[in-house]
Amino acid sequence: MKPSCVCSLCSVCFLGMFFSVFAGPCYSQDVPAVGAVPATGEVSTAEGKVMEDTVKGWNLPLPTLGGKQFWTDYRWWHGWKVQYNSTLDHWRLIDPNGIRRAWGGRQAMLDEMNRVIETTAPPAAIDEVILLAHGLFRSNGSMTPIAEELQRVSSHQLEEPVVRRSVVSMTYASTRDSIAEHSAAMRELLENLPGTPRISFVGHSLGNIVFRHAIGQWKANGDPQKILDRLYRVVMLGPPNQGSAFAASLSRLGLFETLTGSTGMHLGPAWEKLQHSLGTPPCPFAIVIGDVSSSSLKNPILDEPNDGVVTVKEATLEGASDIKTFPVVHSFLMRDESIVRATVSYLMGRELAPYP
Repeated sequence: MKPSCVCSLCSVCFLGMFFSVFAGPCYSQDVPAVGAVPATGEVSTAEGKVMEDTVKGWNLPLPTLGGKQFWTDYRWWHGWKVQYNSTLDHWRLIDPNGIRRAWGGRQAMLDEMNRVIETTAPPAAIDEVILLAHGLFRSNGSMTPIAEELQRVSSHQLEEPVVRRSVVSMTYASTRDSIAEHSAAMRELLENLPGTPRISFVGHSLGNIVFRHAIGQWKANGDPQKILDRLYRVVMLGPPNQGSAFAASLSRLGLFETLTGSTGMHLGPAWEKLQHSLGTPPCPFAIVIGDVSSSSLKNPILDEPNDGVVTVKEATLEGASDIKTFPVVHSFLMRDESIVRATVSYLMGRELAPYP
């Protein structure tokens, strides 16, 4: 384990300690329904007026941070993204270099994306898209080690025929919108990928629950783009597949709900409302679980083997083709070198084990 893990431990563990010292018990279980997804067709302007769905705002092309905590990806086309900010209630189009090219209403941004597609020389067809999804409080930057290793391996692949892969690291406003809203965005992104590539997925923590919710919605409501048939391989890193006892404990402190919103509550006390809407990947999937319960990093709140946030038992899911534990804390599962190599190995059709 890297030294930084010892001093940093886990962002959620830190929050737990913070809550226990500074927060008072003002817990509320009034959590929105899992399937409720508010309409997002209009955009509020700085003057408090409402911008029509088809109207663009005046734009100065400036670099962005790519999304981070406030933005959610709804469309992707060879690095171009249409994103929505539920706090500011507007949409934007950013290019592969993170420059904002337009902002305004939803339809206006989709029209701008279509103009880009129509005026850009068609890139080579994509055989496989590997979607990465971060966890609670994190951004797509936390998945960079996996993205970089996938790109490195793909550029040196010896497969015949050569598989043309694109890595899409999705960002979503994990603490500001509901799991149903994150799932709706993920479904829209995957359903509108260029072509009909096969799809693989790597999620960390909450990202897996969002993906499972998307699967549940396709199974329940139809899958016109045949996404379920196109799923190839899935790796879940520290997934709270059975809910989270740690989240349930923290939920008794009012600040937890304030910071995590309904998403955090659905992982804890409102898990019963959520779990029935989750699906299981209809393709080979593997689970990576951290276990630091025998080290000084163990979480005193959890009395079972765990990674500081999720217990080994909570991470398991029936149907997994492979499950492995690593002595790594929850927040660093997607950055640990051995786990990164094992994840990429599995995505390439091999076993869940680090390659040399």
